[in-house]
Amino acid sequence: MAVDSTLSSAVGASVSEKDAKALQFIEEMTKNVDSVQERILGEILSRNADTEYLKRFQLNGATDRDTFKSKVPVVTYEDLQPEIQRIANGDKSPILSSHPISEFLTSSGTSAGERKLMPTIHEELNRRQLLYSLLMPVMNLYVPGLDKGKGLYFLFIKAETKTPGGLLARPVLTSYYKSDHFKSRPFDPFNVYTSPNETILCPDSIQSMYAQMLCGLIMREEVLRVGAVFASGLLKAIRFLQVNWKQFAHDIETGTLNPKVTDPSVRECMSKILKPNPELAAFIAKECSEENWECIITRIWPNTKYLDVIVTGAMAQYIPTLEYYSGGLPMACTMYASSECYFGLNLKPMCKPSEVSYTIMPNMAYFEFLPHDDSSAQDSSRDSPPRLVDLADLEVGKEYELIVTTYAGLCRYRVGDILRVTGFHNAAPQFRFIRRKNVLLSIDFDKTDESELQQAIENASVLLKEFNTSVVEYTSYADTKQIPGHYVIYWELFVKDAANAPTDEVLSQCCFQMEESLNVVYRQCRVADSIGPLEIRVVKNGTFEELMDYAISRGASINQYKVPRCVSFTPIMELLDSRVVSKHFSPALPHWTPERRR
Repeated sequence: MAVDSTLSSAVGASVSEKDAKALQFIEEMTKNVDSVQERILGEILSRNADTEYLKRFQLNGATDRDTFKSKVPVVTYEDLQPEIQRIANGDKSPILSSHPISEFLTSSGTSAGERKLMPTIHEELNRRQLLYSLLMPVMNLYVPGLDKGKGLYFLFIKAETKTPGGLLARPVLTSYYKSDHFKSRPFDPFNVYTSPNETILCPDSIQSMYAQMLCGLIMREEVLRVGAVFASGLLKAIRFLQVNWKQFAHDIETGTLNPKVTDPSVRECMSKILKPNPELAAFIAKECSEENWECIITRIWPNTKYLDVIVTGAMAQYIPTLEYYSGGLPMACTMYASSECYFGLNLKPMCKPSEVSYTIMPNMAYFEFLPHDDSSAQDSSRDSPPRLVDLADLEVGKEYELIVTTYAGLCRYRVGDILRVTGFHNAAPQFRFIRRKNVLLSIDFDKTDESELQQAIENASVLLKEFNTSVVEYTSYADTKQIPGHYVIYWELFVKDAANAPTDEVLSQCCFQMEESLNVVYRQCRVADSIGPLEIRVVKNGTFEELMDYAISRGASINQYKVPRCVSFTPIMELLDSRVVSKHFSPALPHWTPERRR
């Protein structure tokens, strides 16, 4: 099995004692994958043996894999929703976990248009912190001197709600940033941020962004890495600088904070950082007033060694734009995590985005894998349970759907991520994230699948009925050429009476109706201005026949051809755009409030 020689050789090399300990831990975990997994499953089943959920399957105290696999079913969120709803409503009995559910982590995935609620327990924070603690020891092997400066990271908390039973429901990163693990973290010279905690924890995202960017500008010479969680977040920050640079320059020149920043804790911490600096203000004004923003990141922050952002999966669409703004700086994708579970890390963080592979740490949860191909998909739809493969038994080159069993009570839960095995580190498989199962469109945190898109189009089509007009065919794509990106929907219409065709106003309302029909995560991103207004492009009649002809000319079977509901292939995009007869945009923001729950 292939082993990352950089990591292995570093264990005995001259690295700091702290880093050596972390690297040694990675080596031990990845060399003993199967035994660690066996132990983890035993711990989970033993501890949760008396939960209502596991007692249902009559394990009778068994903690071995064979019994577990033969008796406990593979499930989706919808299967667990009744139990989750009971917990949310205040039932404190051990339904899924023997330990009390401390809060719900809201997933960016949705069920019936609303965020999924993932139960968690307090000790999961320790597991997440453990994974975070491994990131810099690995990065230090590839990028020396990161203790000599700071990281400019744009980190934010999101809206949180309470369930009827009083439990918090919030995104996993909001939970982490508000925890003592983050707020009271010990000083680490390799993990110093330009942003004070007060700016990260500010509930107003605009004030938070303003203060964090201002800190980054003031400390521009100290910045060694620039990052956000996702690529879209970093691009949003660059766009924010484009719009607000004059105010930033004014604040820096005068040493006074924009009065629109009203949060008392932010104003107090900024008073200690912001001092008059006319020279820096003039520099910011000079660089930002230029029409060409190519390499703006390295122009403003000249010592930046890399960007720390996720650019895998749907975020890969932002790579060219980030390359433009950064002058081709390396993009480090350091870890793989979700609301359900933190999974693992990238042991070669400075590799090209197209080569990113994550090593799942076997101590985080119990992992199984459903082979992702046509035959297994058919098998999993029958009454017989699907054939799942253990972490230690995966094959290079094959794709799998990830299944997790967690300490917090998720058992054989389908996460929905499709992964491809690219190799091994010791005995631990390494994976490339391929995609989210069934997701068509994604700009930021949003994930819209085909059924949601279809329903949104059906709802919008109701507005066309009085014009005797219907949608003949449609497709879509996520347009990220501008910031923020937005959904583009191509419609081919059948208009019975050209004299009574739907007006621009009606088609704009169709855009709005589609947005109102999309899931809560999409609507929140729209309100937060991280997604632009949805656009409908009406194409000439016959366009989708041309699309089929093109596909057939490239070898598609006329008998099996289906209109793609999402497109990204350049020749197809060019064909569609050359047939556009009108463009229409949503005229208003869709409805969203933190309290909105069905």
